[in-house]
Amino acid sequence: MRAAPPPLAADPHALHRHLGTVLDALREGARARGGPLPAGGPEAVARRIAGLGAVLPETGAGPDEALRTLVQALAEGAADPAHPLCAAHLHTPPLALAAAADLAASALNPSMDSWDQAPAASALETEVTAALAAEVFPGAAHPDALVTTGGTESNQLALLLARERHGPALRTVVGANAHHSFRRAAWLLGLPAPVTVPTPDGTLTPAALTDALARTASPVLVAATAGTTDEGLIDPLPALADVCAAHGAELHVDAAYGGPVLLSRTHRHLLDGLDRARTVTVDLHKLGWQPAAAGLLAVRDATDLAALGHTADYLNADDDTEAGLPDLLGRSLRTTRRPDVLKTAVTLRALGRTGLGALVDTCVDLAQDFADLVEKTPGLDLRARPTLTTVLFRPSGADDRTVAAIRRTLLAQGRAVLGRAPADGRLWLKATLLNPHATPADLAQILTLVTLAEGSTHR
Repeated sequence: MRAAPPPLAADPHALHRHLGTVLDALREGARARGGPLPAGGPEAVARRIAGLGAVLPETGAGPDEALRTLVQALAEGAADPAHPLCAAHLHTPPLALAAAADLAASALNPSMDSWDQAPAASALETEVTAALAAEVFPGAAHPDALVTTGGTESNQLALLLARERHGPALRTVVGANAHHSFRRAAWLLGLPAPVTVPTPDGTLTPAALTDALARTASPVLVAATAGTTDEGLIDPLPALADVCAAHGAELHVDAAYGGPVLLSRTHRHLLDGLDRARTVTVDLHKLGWQPAAAGLLAVRDATDLAALGHTADYLNADDDTEAGLPDLLGRSLRTTRRPDVLKTAVTLRALGRTGLGALVDTCVDLAQDFADLVEKTPGLDLRARPTLTTVLFRPSGADDRTVAAIRRTLLAQGRAVLGRAPADGRLWLKATLLNPHATPADLAQILTLVTLAEGSTHR
């Protein structure tokens, strides 16, 4: 006789029992790690994972053992964005309520490619995307937004929509500060490689863009940036929009990093001019504290999305659509996709614009505080005052090899996770401060660890 199949996630009793195991394993793994990431580097982590045994045994170990062993191993070997000394990337510690909502999405498992697989989830997505599109384009008559996996997919979609409007002769003009996804998107879409405008000061200037457009045949899509990956800088959006209008070019803004600043009453002025773009990329798994993935592509005019229309009889047959069943296939290039909107909807409802804006303000203030500490610490140089939550700094007089070695030393020791970024011809350490629970003592400890690591590299 065959054994009974394992219980499904829809069984609340089984799920509750498994959750206890998972939470215990998460706690034990973090305790064993004892810091922001595991010590020993890649080889040590790989050995620990390989030492767990066969990933596909002949006879299974059972759910409790599998969950306990693997979740604890993953937690012990994690670079934990919730640890205040893990500050390298735009990789936020997700809010507990968002992670809990994500569990519900996984348990219910709607697939957002046809209404009969996701009745409530599709209706909720419509409401949330409309609300967020209105935040980006408050004066537009018919804005809309698509849920994506993040900035890379959103930027690719923006180029695809522009290509469908203008054809394969479309040229993309980007700053040297732009995200690498534009080059890949142009390649994937069969478009010419982007025209790259130098950005020696970290932002795309109107004068440099004017010169580039004068030398580039139409049609052109200009991609500006609101929150660069390396420095968190924001291009001068109103002036760039003026240049685009004067030259008949369309404007896309990659605000994957900076977009959620719209929710801050204190800092939203940094995004003045954003609504003059035709399309805008926003990520809520950055300054939105969502578990990945939580990306958006907002469009000023919903009719631009018609180019994504697609029919598969088993998902959106014409007679079903005519009878009133919503057509979801044109809402993504993907077919099967998770209801990622649920965690965002829960967060928006729980915190509101004020609560989320306060989180943004807290992290922007942390970056200013960290910059203050760098300026007051002998032997350290600050690249510039931060715009968002990214701070570049380096030991005074250190060469680039020393700066890189400091970062790798801290990684190998498991003591801190810092990024790296080139600027003004030198390599800088990068602190991306996205943990609203970080304290002044945490910020000071980062600098102490950098100083100690620098000393060890000279021995």
